[in-house]
Amino acid sequence: MPHHTADRRVPISVLASVDPVLRDSAVLGLVVDAPGTVALRHDILADEGLIRRVVVDASGVVEQVLVPLEHACLSCAVREDALPALAALTEDGRWTDVIMALPVSAESLPVTRALAAETARGGLLDGARIATAATVADVETFEHDLLAADLLAERGIALTPDDDRSVGEALAAQVEHADVIVAAGEAAAAPTGSGLIDRIRAEDSSRVDGLHGVTAAELAAGRYDPVRGERRSNPLGARRAPGTGRGGRAAGDRSWTLELRSDRPFHPQRLLDRIEDLGTGRMRSRGVFHVVDRPLSACLWDGAGGQLFLGDLGSWDEAAASAEPHTRIVVVGSADDAGPDAEQDVRHDLVDAFHDALVRPDEIADGGLSWLGRQDVLGPWLGSRS
Repeated sequence: MPHHTADRRVPISVLASVDPVLRDSAVLGLVVDAPGTVALRHDILADEGLIRRVVVDASGVVEQVLVPLEHACLSCAVREDALPALAALTEDGRWTDVIMALPVSAESLPVTRALAAETARGGLLDGARIATAATVADVETFEHDLLAADLLAERGIALTPDDDRSVGEALAAQVEHADVIVAAGEAAAAPTGSGLIDRIRAEDSSRVDGLHGVTAAELAAGRYDPVRGERRSNPLGARRAPGTGRGGRAAGDRSWTLELRSDRPFHPQRLLDRIEDLGTGRMRSRGVFHVVDRPLSACLWDGAGGQLFLGDLGSWDEAAASAEPHTRIVVVGSADDAGPDAEQDVRHDLVDAFHDALVRPDEIADGGLSWLGRQDVLGPWLGSRS
């Protein structure tokens, strides 16, 4: 991580996780040997309609408060409580840096957006800056957490009663956005989980092995870049397959990455026909696509934990001003065994389904004019055509 020492503003680091034990253990490890560090932790008690705010430092619990959850918008409720609390901590004078531990399963990107606005000149936190967006993940359960169909609600870590996200969706969003990924557990005991972490984390992120492999001072020395953070989470920035490095692929690593790309759009009906083949199962997939009967729309593809979300990102000029319309989906998964050809059947099926769903050259020989006015079969997923 780069070090910047000239800035006198109080650094705030954001910590996310889908594991409450790992989150709390990481917070304890960060503050216990750092008397200048204070942590602000939020927990959602949805059934009771409360938010629990806890402030801890090396001396123990400084404050513990229950706040009424008055907003249907969870991020709004946490933000309204967290921002004044952060302002008080950064202005107190007792601490040199702050760790903001998010509610378990919460995504870090919306939080850093709010912090970026308030740490600007004239904002509530203009005496502070965002240092590092960090995520703590268990390397030994990572394969199951990312790829299986477990729901947050089934684990008791859903943020609201109607939070129907899979564990994989929440975990992927956290890891893909992070500056630093703290990989707890033994990587050697879970080579596939370790490989999957490297396949979905951002190319410009750092990975630290071991729950206590990073210090509060190292997090505070970072300098979060909002532009890079947005780019990491943007479906246009889905990572290509990482290099294996000098050490090569770890023995027993069954992870794989497949990039599906074409300049041609999807055929709307054939996409629906092949959607389960392309978007469900034990895989993480994300990217962008276009459909022949929506020539101006950039569409979102976001899948994890057996769930797939399709959405309209707006026009290509709005979503990606420098990009021509294209279809690009990056899929990450794991083979059933570690044999040299183990993953080829799955990948072959994905490639076959992808090319079958694309429009054929003869179907757009007229430039797509024949598609105008046809029934919009993707309307229930993408909304009305503009």
